[in-house]
Amino acid sequence: MSETTTPAFDRRMLEVLVCPRTQGLLEYDAEAQELVSKAAGLAFPIRNGIPVMLVDEARALED
Repeated sequence: MSETTTPAFDRRMLEVLVCPRTQGLLEYDAEAQELVSKAAGLAFPIRNGIPVMLVDEARALED
């Protein structure tokens, strides 16, 4: 009866969100559903359309 769909990330949020570690810009990775901070070497997950901007929840980027 009801379909389960994941809410989409609103790209306009990139205008106000910054990396919590560096205060730098973030890039949206739609395929991985992550916000990437190249300066910090971290990728922050997006869960149910909501970015989780906690360093402890971020994934370290591979070199």
